[in-house]
Amino acid sequence: MNTLEAAGNSVLDNLLHAGIAVAISLLAWLVLHYLIRMVVKRAEKGPWRQKGLGWVKPVFRNLDPVMRALDNERRVQRARTIGTLLNSLLTVIVVVIGGFYVLLAFHVDIGPLLASVGVVGIAIGFGSQQLIRDFLAGIFITLEDQYGIGDIIQTSEVIGEVEYVGLRITRVLGEDGTLWYLRNGEILRLGNRSKGSYTAPEAEPAAPPATVPASTTP
Repeated sequence: MNTLEAAGNSVLDNLLHAGIAVAISLLAWLVLHYLIRMVVKRAEKGPWRQKGLGWVKPVFRNLDPVMRALDNERRVQRARTIGTLLNSLLTVIVVVIGGFYVLLAFHVDIGPLLASVGVVGIAIGFGSQQLIRDFLAGIFITLEDQYGIGDIIQTSEVIGEVEYVGLRITRVLGEDGTLWYLRNGEILRLGNRSKGSYTAPEAEPAAPPATVPASTTP
C-alpha cells in the first residue's frame, strides 16, 4: 500500500514539474512574442519619428546610405519579414527547451536523445542545403536592404519590378509582363536601378529607308 502511494505521489510530482515547465515556457513565449510584435510595430512606423532625434537623421543618412528613409510599403514588408523570422526562431527554441525540461521532469535521460537529434540535424542539413542557402540569402537581402518592393532590378535572368520579397523567393514582374520567381540563393549578381543614378540609354534614331535608284531603259 505504501509502495502504491509512493508511486502515485511520484507521478503527481512529475506531472506537477512538467506542468510548471510547460507554464514557464508558455509564459516566456508570450512575453517574447509580445516584445517582438512591439518592435515590429515600431519599425513599421519608422525609426526617426521619435522626438528629439530628428537631428540625427541627416547625419546618419550622409554616413550610411543604407539608413536612408524607406518607402512605407517597403519598410512594413521588411519589418514583417524580420518579425516572422524572429517568431519562428522563438517558437522552435521555446518548444525544444520546454520539451527537454518536461522529459527531465519525468526523469528521462536526454543524453542519447540529444545525440540522436544532432545526427538527425546533420542529415537534414546535408539534405536541404539549397533550402537553407535560400533562407540565409533571403535574411541578408532583407537585413541589408539590397532591394525591396517597387524597385527595378536587373539579374542575369530578368529585368523587372520587384513585387514580393520573401525569405526563400523573390517575385519579379518582367518588362514583357512575365512573372518570375527567383530563388534567393541563386541570385549571384544583381543590379538595383532604383538606387544610385541609373539613366536609361537613349534610343538610337531609326535609319532612313534606303532609296533604290530608278532604272533607266536604253
